[in-house]
Amino acid sequence: MKIVYSKDSLKFLAKTDKATVQRIRDAIAGLVKTPPVGDIKVMQGYNDGTMRLRVGKYRVIFRYDKDGALEILYIIDIGSRGDIYK
Repeated sequence: MKIVYSKDSLKFLAKTDKATVQRIRDAIAGLVKTPPVGDIKVMQGYNDGTMRLRVGKYRVIFRYDKDGALEILYIIDIGSRGDIYK
């Protein structure tokens, strides 16, 4: 499975401390497993299968997609709990 990060998510990871980035990357690695590991919920109001992963006080917004036989995990956004849903 291929993981694709959006520009916003890479920007968040660049300005965050190393310990937090490592926790978030470990949690994202759990999304690649079958079945996915973590506190995952489907987001309301989205019809494209967008979900969120809870990592402490941070949220990772993502969705799965297929490009032919290749499965892709799109990391749409990463942010703190209070700011990510706005």
